[in-house]
Amino acid sequence: MSAVRVLVVDDSPTMRGLITATLRADRDIDVVGSAADPLEARAAIKALNPDVITLDIEMPNMSGLEFLEKLMRLRPMPVVMVSTLTHAGAEASISALELGAVDCVGKPANGRSVAAAFADLADKVKDAARAHVRSGAGIVRNKVTRANYVSSRRLVAIGSSTGGVEALLTVLSGFPRTCPPTVITQHMPAAFTGSFAARLDKECDAAVAEAHDGAMLEPGRIYLAPGGEAHLEISGSTAMRCQLREADKVEGHRPSVDVLFQSVARAAGANAVGVILTGMGRDGARGLKLMRDAGAQTIGQDSSTSVVFGMPRVAAEIGAVKVQLPIGAIGAAILDHCAVRN
Repeated sequence: MSAVRVLVVDDSPTMRGLITATLRADRDIDVVGSAADPLEARAAIKALNPDVITLDIEMPNMSGLEFLEKLMRLRPMPVVMVSTLTHAGAEASISALELGAVDCVGKPANGRSVAAAFADLADKVKDAARAHVRSGAGIVRNKVTRANYVSSRRLVAIGSSTGGVEALLTVLSGFPRTCPPTVITQHMPAAFTGSFAARLDKECDAAVAEAHDGAMLEPGRIYLAPGGEAHLEISGSTAMRCQLREADKVEGHRPSVDVLFQSVARAAGANAVGVILTGMGRDGARGLKLMRDAGAQTIGQDSSTSVVFGMPRVAAEIGAVKVQLPIGAIGAAILDHCAVRN
C-alpha cells in the first residue's frame, strides 16, 4: 500500500511544523505540502491531490468551517480537524464533524505535550484515508411519529466511532420525548463529549446529557459516555443506573463500546436493543454478540451508509448483528422494537 498523501492546513507556522513532524514520523504517511489559509489550501489541493487534509478551524480569509462546507460540497475528501481544546473549539469541531469531517484531534494546550496531544494523529489520518466520504453527505432528520407508547422496560445501547456524529444525529433526531432510556459510547476526545451532548440535546426531543456516576436510567433520557478515564457501564436490573468505572483501555478505547454492551447484556438481557454504528476497528463486536446471545435485538449499520465499515463489519462477521440497515432506517427500527401497542 502506498503512503497516505497529506496536506497540512493551519495559519500558525509553528503548528504546521509540529503536525508535519508528527506525521512524517510515520513511514506510511507522506506530507506532500502545507497551507496557511483556505485560499492557499484550495490551490494546493488542485496541485498536489492529497488523500487527506488536516484542517485548522480559526484561520484568516475564510474559517475552517466555511472552507470545509465548500470542500464537502464541491470536492469531497477525508478531513481531520485539528482544533483548540477550548469550549468554542469543541463546539466548532462538532460542527465540522456534522459537515462531514472524518475525525478531530485537540491541539497541545494547558501543559499537555505535543506527544500526548498528537499521540493518535497519524492513526486518525490513516483511518481517514480509508473513509467513505460522500458528496452531499449530511444528517437526515426524520421525525418518527408513533401513536404507540414506548415501553419503559426496554433499554437501548448504541456504540459508534469514526463518522458517529452524523450517524447519531440521524438516529436520535427521530426519537420522541417518550423514548426508552438510551446509553451511548462514542469514541471522541474528552474535551468534545460535553459539547456533543449539548448538540444532541438541542436537536432531539428527548433530553441528552453526559452520563454521571449513579444516574438512574429513565424514559425520555439519553446518556452519553464522557470521554476520559472511565468506561460507562450499566448496573442493576430493575432499577438500572449508569456506572463510570476507571480501568484500562479495551480494544484501544476508553470508554469502550464492548464494556458498555457487556454490561447491558448482564443488566437488561432480552429487554435491550443493541446498535453498532460506523467506526474503525472492532470495539463493540464481542459485547454486541453477548447482547444477542442474551436475547436482545441487535442492529448494525450497513456498509453503504457507514463512513468506515469496520465495527459493524466485524460484528456481522461474528454473528452479533441480527438486522443490518442503512442509517436512515435505524431509528425507526429501534422504536418499532420498543413500542407497546394498545
